[in-house]
Amino acid sequence: MDQNPAVGHALDVLQLLAWHTEPLPAAAIARDLGLPRSSTYRLLTTLADRGFVSHLRESGRFGLGAAAYELGSAYRRQAPLQRIAAPLLARLVDATTHNAHLAVMHGRDVLYVVEERAAGRPRLVTDVGVRLPAELTASGLAMLAQLPAAQLRALYPAAAQLVRREDVGPRSLADLRRTLTQTRARGYAVESGTVTAGLASVAVAVVDHTRHPVAAVAVTYPADAVDAVARDRLVEQVRRVAAALTARLRG
Repeated sequence: MDQNPAVGHALDVLQLLAWHTEPLPAAAIARDLGLPRSSTYRLLTTLADRGFVSHLRESGRFGLGAAAYELGSAYRRQAPLQRIAAPLLARLVDATTHNAHLAVMHGRDVLYVVEERAAGRPRLVTDVGVRLPAELTASGLAMLAQLPAAQLRALYPAAAQLVRREDVGPRSLADLRRTLTQTRARGYAVESGTVTAGLASVAVAVVDHTRHPVAAVAVTYPADAVDAVARDRLVEQVRRVAAALTARLRG
């Protein structure tokens, strides 16, 4: 039982506003949360006074305020995704005996933010802070496959934006789209020899409540040492870690 319903209702208001891309009228907030209009206006007034809600007087609607932005910025500064992911990736390495990493999108690149190394495995070009073209990596393909078509077109308006290394990688936008369609149908991304000859990777996206990809979990392994059955086991292990991170992000 909620011991402080007023606090709970205030948090419900903030969460509702966060889930919408546009400000909402007070009547819609009251309706969606099942609250009396008088209580909703009191909550909105208090939240606006504290800066967590902004009242757009011209339209009569309410959106998130600067204080809510400050909380979001503080959340990012504390690197919660990395803190949550690191122990999960360490256990993934223990379970698979292969290298594991967490990457996020940075423009058309992936940025590696967590790296967990397995003893005795080949050294990787990826490390914390390294950036690689998204279309060449399993992590990048996993995240690109989750993007809306319009956002994908904005990232890659022409084939000139595509990067090839050692004559590998997508040759055209149609080639990239086919790869992403296959990735979505499969539920995970694969890469073999595109980043480093002889090494392959599988990756699964981590998504937030809007299904936007915020990161990807990947395992990299010697391509000739893992058969199809073993790769399927790796995929399931990676999928479980990505699902756990998604759940922690309320995705």
